[in-house]
Amino acid sequence: MFRWFESLIPVFPPIDARMPPRKVVPFYIHYLRPVWPVLLATLIAGLLLALVEVAMFDFLGRIVDMVAEQPGSDFFARHANTLMWMAGITLIARPLLVSLHSLLVNQAIVPGLSNRSRWLMHNYVVRQSLSFFQNDFAGSMANRVMQTGTSLRESAVQMVDSLWYIIVYTGTALYLFAQADWRLMIPLGLWMAGYAVIMWYFVPRAKERAWIASEARSKAMGRIVDGYTNVPTLKLFAHGGREQAYVAEAIDELATKHRGQTRVTTGLEVTIAIVNGFLIVGTCGLALWLWNGGHITVGAITLATGLVIRIHNMSGWIMWTINGIFEDIGTVQDGITTISQPLTVQDRIDAVPLVVSQGAVHFDHIHFHYGKRGGVIAGLDLQVKPGEKIGLVGPSGAGKSTLVNVLLRLYDLESGQIRIDGQDIAGVTQESLRRQIGVVTQDTSLLHRSIRDNLLYGRPDATEAQLHAAVAKARASAFIDTLVDGEGRRAYDAHVGERGVKLSGGQRQRIAIARVLLKDAP
Repeated sequence: MFRWFESLIPVFPPIDARMPPRKVVPFYIHYLRPVWPVLLATLIAGLLLALVEVAMFDFLGRIVDMVAEQPGSDFFARHANTLMWMAGITLIARPLLVSLHSLLVNQAIVPGLSNRSRWLMHNYVVRQSLSFFQNDFAGSMANRVMQTGTSLRESAVQMVDSLWYIIVYTGTALYLFAQADWRLMIPLGLWMAGYAVIMWYFVPRAKERAWIASEARSKAMGRIVDGYTNVPTLKLFAHGGREQAYVAEAIDELATKHRGQTRVTTGLEVTIAIVNGFLIVGTCGLALWLWNGGHITVGAITLATGLVIRIHNMSGWIMWTINGIFEDIGTVQDGITTISQPLTVQDRIDAVPLVVSQGAVHFDHIHFHYGKRGGVIAGLDLQVKPGEKIGLVGPSGAGKSTLVNVLLRLYDLESGQIRIDGQDIAGVTQESLRRQIGVVTQDTSLLHRSIRDNLLYGRPDATEAQLHAAVAKARASAFIDTLVDGEGRRAYDAHVGERGVKLSGGQRQRIAIARVLLKDAP
C-alpha cells in the first residue's frame, strides 16, 4: 500500500527543456500541473476530514441534549441507532479518512513533489553557460534549488490542504451555530472578519520580510561554502580573522533581516491572542444568555463552547499556516532569480551531431570579448590541419584559454565562425562537440568520488584493461596503488575529497591526463 501511494508522483519525469516561468503564480502552475490529480485527492480528503472533525462537536451537543431530555434506564434502547452511526463515523470513517489523508500527504506529496521539483530545477540550471556559474556562489545556487523545492511543496500542500480545511471547518461551525440560534453566529462572524483584517495587514509584510531574509540566507550560505571550498587558500595566506569578518558580515545581515521578520510574527501573535479572547468570552457569554432566556439547549452551549475553544486552539496553527505559506512563497521568489534565467548557450532546434572525419579546425575571423567592447579576441583567423600540433604563446589574459573555451562552445561567439571538418560548431549539439575534444585544464579539479569514478568520467563504458592502459600512459599507477582514504578504501576505490584536495597538484594533473587519454577523443 505504501509503495502504491509513493509511486503516484514519480521523482524522475521526462525532462522539460523549457525555461521555468519568472512570475510566481505561473512558476507554481509549471511544477504543480503534472501532479494535480494527487493534489485534488488531498483536497477532497481534507474537506471530508474537516466535516467529520466538526461533526464530533455536534455529536457531543446531541448526546448532552439526549441525556438532559430523556434520562432513564432505557436510554440506549431509545437512541441506539443514533449512537451507532455516531460511533461508526468516529471509529471507522474518521480513521479511514485520516489514513487516506496521511498517505497522500506523507507518502505521495512530501517525498515526491519536492524531490521531483528539485530534479527538474537542477536539470534546467545545470544546462546554463559557464559564465552563469561564474557569476554567483555555487553554495547559494545549490541552496536555492534545494530550498525552492521544499518551499514549493510546503506552500502547495498548505494551500490545497490546510486552507480548505480551515474554510470548511469555520463554515460548518457557522452552519451549526445557525441551526441552534442565528445569534450565536455573531461572535464567530466578527472574529472571522477581524482575523481577515489582521491577515490582510500582517501577511504582505511577513511575505516581504521572508523574501528579504531568504535572500540574506542564500548570501550567507554562499560565503560559508566559498570559504570551505577554498580552505587551502585561506590557510595558506593566514587571513583567518579577515575571512571570519567576511562571513560575520553576511551572518550579521541575516540576523538583522531575520529579526525584522520575527517582529512581524510577534505582532501577529499578540494581535491574534487579543481577538481570540473576545471570541471565547463573546460566544460563551452569548450562549449562556440565550440559554437563560430559553432560546437554546444545554447541548447547544456544549457545542458552541467546544467549537470556539477548538477554533481558538486552531488559530495559532491557522496563523502559522498562512504565515508559512507566504514565507515559502518568499523563498520561491528568491529561487526564481536563479532558476528562471534564460539559457545563453543552447543547441539550435535543427542542431545535428558533430561528425569528425579528419579533425581540421578553422577559426574564421572570430570576435569574442565576454560581452565587453573589446580586448580579448578580435578578428582572429587560424587553421589547424588534421594531426597538427600547435602551441599558443602569449601573456596572461591574451585569450589562450578563451580560444579553447569558444572551441568547446562554453561561450557563443559575438561574430565569426569556428568550423570542424567544415561544420559550424554553432549548428551541432554541444554534447557531440565536447565528446570529440579532450581537454586538461589548468585547474584540474576532480569530483568528490573515487579514483575509478573520476577516470571513467572520461569514458563510462571503458573496460578495466583500457582504464589501466590509460593510467599507465599517464604514469599514475605507482601513486594510485598506494592511496588509502579515511574510510579504508584503497587504490582505485579511494575517494579524492572535494575538488581532489587529498591529492597533490601533480597527482591531480596525472589523473586528468589519464582521463583524457581514456576518453580518446579524435
